[in-house]
Amino acid sequence: MIPASEPIPLSVLDLVPIAEGGDAATALKQALELARHAERCGYHRYWLAEHHNMDGLACSATAVLIAHIAAHTRTIRVGAGGIMLPNHAPLVVAEQFGTLATLHPGRIELGLGRAPGTDRATMRALRRSLDSRGEEAFPEDVAELIGYLDEARPGAPVRALPGQGTQVPIWLLGSSLYGAQLAAWLGRPYAFAAHFAPDLLEQAAEIYRSTFRPSPACPRPLLMVGTQVIVADSDAAAQRLFSSTQQRFLGMVRNQRGPLPPPVDDFDALCSPQERRQVDRMLAEAIVGAPHTVRSGLRALVERTQADEIILTGATFDPAARLRSLELAIGCAEPN
Repeated sequence: MIPASEPIPLSVLDLVPIAEGGDAATALKQALELARHAERCGYHRYWLAEHHNMDGLACSATAVLIAHIAAHTRTIRVGAGGIMLPNHAPLVVAEQFGTLATLHPGRIELGLGRAPGTDRATMRALRRSLDSRGEEAFPEDVAELIGYLDEARPGAPVRALPGQGTQVPIWLLGSSLYGAQLAAWLGRPYAFAAHFAPDLLEQAAEIYRSTFRPSPACPRPLLMVGTQVIVADSDAAAQRLFSSTQQRFLGMVRNQRGPLPPPVDDFDALCSPQERRQVDRMLAEAIVGAPHTVRSGLRALVERTQADEIILTGATFDPAARLRSLELAIGCAEPN
């Protein structure tokens, strides 16, 4: 757990949102601007998440985008939060991230998830067959991938080149108890996705820490919590910016996907009380407000979960507002 006298390490998770009236090219340009800004502000990591066939997100070719970001930044760690491993052959992922790590030594990280990050039709298009691979093979796929990135075993018939021996740091991701248990068993860092599925956060954190088995790659538990964070000059201004995210989650409740909408003054007018409760449940860990509000919220989250790091996301319709939010948030991580 982070002592109250020390700053909270902060990182950035970017889904590369496409705003209403915008396009993928604009979103990708803004992603690079965001990564550079995060580097200047002192953020520890900048991660991108794999999603497919989702209107409003431009992060499907995650490894390609990581290469672009890493080539145009200098110090910040760049990685996947994450790669959805059931969509890929472990050897291909090892070759991609081994190549990235060879090009950018010490800066590339690989977070692995077991969800598909898409719908069933797209799952079939990605895998060609839903029967040959799937979430149930995830532990074996993770072990295979680790083997490709570790030092070569004598006589190994297949090697990742580049990749073998790069030992790219691997995180396990999740929003359930399963991911916490697997990360603890393998002795790997664990990131919990409380930014969209917070229900099991505290239970997963406790299981991860209490059952953790040290490994050479990770000698002690390392827990990162993902959450929505938006900071502005006042609570009211931040809440208005946050209404764009609330509308996106309302779309998820209604099974309607689309670009990031502009903020509204009255989100309640757009939804029923039942829908509002569903949105609030998914966004229960969001920390939104003026700097003093967010500072208290970040400290409370760390104390409650014993997190070692917070990775924040928080799309805003106005990209300048997101840059400003990052500037303010890094200050909120400092001790009182």
